[in-house]
Amino acid sequence: MAVINGQPEQVEGMTITSYLVEKGYDPARVAVEIGGEILPKIAYSRTVMNAEDSVEIVAFVGGG
Repeated sequence: MAVINGQPEQVEGMTITSYLVEKGYDPARVAVEIGGEILPKIAYSRTVMNAEDSVEIVAFVGGG
């Protein structure tokens, strides 16, 4: 089971893009780190998550 933002989740076989969309994230407004490495946005749609992955997702929000 992969760990995403500290929580175990069944995501094996999902791409980063499909996970983000399913969870309501805007892929253009997040940064994704897998195993301590920042993933380039261009790789989101072709990166498939595995059971061993540790993923951190940071969403950018505006404010003022």
